[in-house]
Order: sequence, then structure tokens, then C-alpha cells
Amino acid sequence: MIQYQRAATDYIKSIAKDKYDIGIILGTGLGGLVKYINVEHSIDYSDIPDFPVSTVESHSGKLIFGTLSGKKIVAMQGRFHYYEGYHHHRVTFPVHIMKELGIKYLIASNACGALNPKFSKTDLMILTSHINLHFSSPLIGDIFPEKSVDTHYYSKKLIKLAEETALENNIEIRKGVYASVQGPALETKAEYKMIRKFNSDVVGMSTIPEVIIAHKLGIESLGISIITDEGFPDTVGVAKLEHILEAASIAEPNMTLLIQKLVEKL
Repeated sequence: MIQYQRAATDYIKSIAKDKYDIGIILGTGLGGLVKYINVEHSIDYSDIPDFPVSTVESHSGKLIFGTLSGKKIVAMQGRFHYYEGYHHHRVTFPVHIMKELGIKYLIASNACGALNPKFSKTDLMILTSHINLHFSSPLIGDIFPEKSVDTHYYSKKLIKLAEETALENNIEIRKGVYASVQGPALETKAEYKMIRKFNSDVVGMSTIPEVIIAHKLGIESLGISIITDEGFPDTVGVAKLEHILEAASIAEPNMTLLIQKLVEKL
């Protein structure tokens, strides 16, 4: 482990001494799950040595430790993005820490825009694959001398379990391909058309770096998106943060219920 990761891990373990099985990344507008967690410890990112700090509105910037549905979990209340100026090594820093804390499963949520005309605002979508349009990777550099890795990033077991859980709880769920762009500007009409031609169902600005590293570290991952806007070139309007957060708040109860019931089964 790199020295700066060790300093962060040692600090966290001095407070949260237990082993944790499940890591959860809460994306834009999705921090409400925290109220269902039996919180044992809450640590501000800014208090952790060498830990990145979230700069995005609606990302509060805390590591939450506790139990959810009877299982020991670590939740990131706020994530990091490439467009904030963080290299992928920094974006994925918390995943390395989670691995040291014992995480076996990672549930990564995000807000995104629909490209598939069959999808609508406030839908939930399970990620089956992704397209990395960051044109970078957390595997670049000396962290992993061995670069070969299979590309089944999203656990078939967790996808099946999430589908079953959604069905049991009357939650409508989509499945599809997630494209991640650098941001922070939203896409032009021409870019929406291009990304759709790549066979992507939705587009966002996160998730892929964390899942790549989780997979490399042997952590099974599940990606879940809330569709908060629609990138249909012929009808696309101005996407405002307040509208994105409003759509996320409408869909969040279903997302929260799905995660609670899924965690119960892990």
C-alpha cells in the first residue's frame, strides 16, 4: 500500500475499528440513504490525512460507518469527479481505503442523463457495462505494474440479485450501458447523438474509475443510476441543477428501498 493511503487507513481504523463488508457511494442528490443507516461513526473527509475533499454542491463530504439492514457498511456521502481536477488515482482513493476496511461488495450510485428514448427522467437503471470517455484510467502509472484485467466489471451475481429485489418490491428497473464523460459541461446535441451511436443508454460523469479499481482489487461491484434528465437531441433543453436534484429526490425513495433490501441479502 502507498504511504499516503496507509496514513488515511490508520487514521480511520483508529476511529472505526470494525470490519465492514459493503461499501456504498452516494451520488448527486442521493445522500438520503444515510437516514436509514444506524450510524456508529461519521468522519469528515477533511479530517482524514491525504483524503480528497468534495467540491461539488450536494456532496456533503463524509464517510459514514454503521449498519444498514443489519449489515456493516461504509458509505461515501459525496464522491469525487475527474472534472474537479482530481486524477483517477485520487478519485479512486476511497476504494483502496474501503478494501483495507474489509469491503467485499461496492454499490456505486450516480445521477445521469437518458440517451435511450425508452428511458425517462426518474427511472432507475442497473449498469451492465460502461464506455469510458474520460480517456484516462486509474490503472495508469505505477500503482499496478500488471495492467491486464478482465472487463466484467459489474457483478452478474449482484445484477441478478438487484433485479430480483426490484421485482419483489415493485420497483421498476432498467438495465443498460453507462457512458462517462469528463465534464463539467453537459453535452452538446452533437455529443448526445455521438454517444448514443456508441450504444450507450445513459451518460454521466462518474462511477467508472471507482468500479475499475474495485474490480482490480477483487471487490464485486453493482452500479445503479437515477436518470435525472433527458439528452434526446431533438427535444433537449437547459439542464439546471435544481431540476436534476428535484428528479433525484423523486426517484430516491425507490433507490433507497432497493439498496436497503439488496444489502439485506448480501
